[in-house]
Amino acid sequence: MRTPLRQPRIAIIGAGMSGICLGALLTDAGIEDFTLYEKASSAGGTWRENSYPGIACDVPSRFYQYTFARNPDWSRPMAPGAEINAYFAKVARDTGVHDRIQYGAEVARIDWVDGRWSVTTTAGASAAYDFVISATGILHHPRYPDLDGLDTFAGPAFHSARWDHAVPLEGRRIGVIGTGSTGAQIVTDLAGSSAELVVFQRTPHWVMQMRNPEFSRLTRWLHRRFPRYDALTYHGSRLFIESFSSALLRPGLARRFGQWLIRRQLRRIEDPTLRARLTPDFEPMCRRLIISTGYYDAVQRDDVRVVTEAIDQVEPTGVRTADGVLHECDVLVLATGFDSHAYLRPAAMTGPGGLTLDDAWADGPRAYRTIAVPGFPNFFMFMGPNSPVGNYSLVAIAEAQASAMLAWIERWRRREVDTVAPTTEATDAFYRDVDAAMPATVWATGCTSWYVGQGGRVELFPWAPKRFRSMLAAIDDDAFETTTPA
Repeated sequence: MRTPLRQPRIAIIGAGMSGICLGALLTDAGIEDFTLYEKASSAGGTWRENSYPGIACDVPSRFYQYTFARNPDWSRPMAPGAEINAYFAKVARDTGVHDRIQYGAEVARIDWVDGRWSVTTTAGASAAYDFVISATGILHHPRYPDLDGLDTFAGPAFHSARWDHAVPLEGRRIGVIGTGSTGAQIVTDLAGSSAELVVFQRTPHWVMQMRNPEFSRLTRWLHRRFPRYDALTYHGSRLFIESFSSALLRPGLARRFGQWLIRRQLRRIEDPTLRARLTPDFEPMCRRLIISTGYYDAVQRDDVRVVTEAIDQVEPTGVRTADGVLHECDVLVLATGFDSHAYLRPAAMTGPGGLTLDDAWADGPRAYRTIAVPGFPNFFMFMGPNSPVGNYSLVAIAEAQASAMLAWIERWRRREVDTVAPTTEATDAFYRDVDAAMPATVWATGCTSWYVGQGGRVELFPWAPKRFRSMLAAIDDDAFETTTPA
């Protein structure tokens, strides 16, 4: 007689893109006892948190979607943020994942107790689970600038991820601190509607400016009418993005050609003085390449000023730079990014024997093949250290990682394992390979970025996306410590 499958209890921390992905796959596999802990009042993750003017994805929308829930009705090649958020919300509803989300449930502690994980919220509620999955995202915790006098500013001041839509912007003097992808999108959108836009640039970025027109009715009809055509455009977009990876990963003709194309974009800047101020001193693509519909056009407007002097302090009426100039502003926008290395934290995690995640990561975050940590059984994470998040679709990454997690969960159901965690030796070997390959990548050519973590380690995947998928699809039993059910 066939042994019946066990039914695991699974906690997923976060109801963003990754959490919804795993929830949908669990449901499809017949696993129904899972809970998504979401500290906010709605799902969506980074696409819920960020609603600033001009927000859009910089990865083709045809590729920024689940393979099991493709959307034929994307409005543009690079979809607006609200549309992406609505897409994930729809998938959560259609798959039943929405019904398993606990809203307003921020996780404070995760503790290994009597062979299972105990998850405790900030409200004090606790529950036991067989598996815990971190789906907390990487661009989630806002990073605020350390500026003297910021709290003295008399007008509205807010982080781009905490946009105050009650603040009127038209006809006002707006200061934008930060010129990364978010800053570029905000400046592009607001230029022309504000009385003056003052852009405070600490470091210039390389920008690829391209059009983002609406898809025609015919295009949308074709995608709805012919699912195979819709699937073809998904894979075509994936191949296009993955062809870009060769320029990122190794020197050669592809990198030289790509960098030449990016440098040519600066020809859009007619004023040689402004062009020089907008020219980075590092190689193109060393930092995340900014994809913009009009940043270079925006900064050349008469009502937009790019300030490159360092900020000395913030005063009630504006921002004073190191040259003594006071740049008067009515509103301050802090487009200063996120703490991309927090991962599961600030939730505290303690595994068997009292090992904490902070102790395990004292020398910097590490994860075996991006998804699991030695010493923490039955724990997996999305977008863990060294995931291939550099100008790639995080949805595709999440699907590959979710499939690897599900493979171990299925083995647990079949009673082949009771606990599973990667060995320290396998994790060390993985990082030896990573460290050997990283110097060839463009990210190691000499720049600072949110890709770089503790000790100067680049926390990206130094190989092609195809290798990432095949790596996660192959389970190496020797790389894991397992126990079997009693």
